[in-house]
Amino acid sequence: MQAAKRQKTILVIVGMPGAGKSLASSAMKDRGIPVFVSGDIIRAEARKRKLKFTRKNLGQLMLRIRKEEGMGAVAKRLIPLVEATKGQVVVYEGARSMEEVEELGRKYRVVTLAIHASGPARFRRLQRRRRSDRPRGWADFVERDDRELSVGIGKLIALADRTVENEDTKEDLKRRTERLLKAILQKQKSS
Repeated sequence: MQAAKRQKTILVIVGMPGAGKSLASSAMKDRGIPVFVSGDIIRAEARKRKLKFTRKNLGQLMLRIRKEEGMGAVAKRLIPLVEATKGQVVVYEGARSMEEVEELGRKYRVVTLAIHASGPARFRRLQRRRRSDRPRGWADFVERDDRELSVGIGKLIALADRTVENEDTKEDLKRRTERLLKAILQKQKSS
């Protein structure tokens, strides 16, 4: 008789723009764990629709996809990518709603990790990134936060399984994330 195949675990990293999601997921990637980013899925859709990668276009597309296909639309696009991976743990960085987590939870074990940082810290980080979608000023920053909150990210952050504060150094966040990853991997081995 064949042993039952273990269910994959999706570590969903959530947080407001500039909170430190990418830094946290990089600690996972350094261990060879596949990382998928919500923004990459939106940018791939923008490429298909031949849209320029502007803050406005990407923000509107993020809202349009969810309006047209439901709040779990990005997670549905993620599932084939997860299925193509070999490992038992995968990271999904940047979920925006409970519906995305519920969609993934139909097929996988899901653990949510919220990264939290203050508004001023996040604004400074976004400015330093020099990406095309960075806020031009505080009003743009607030507008982006409002858009993110409108799709349900606040509830997702509030109901996360674990929360990590990111007001200190990059090394502190990586160390905290590493500890959490060890606990998740240990639980995955024992299940």
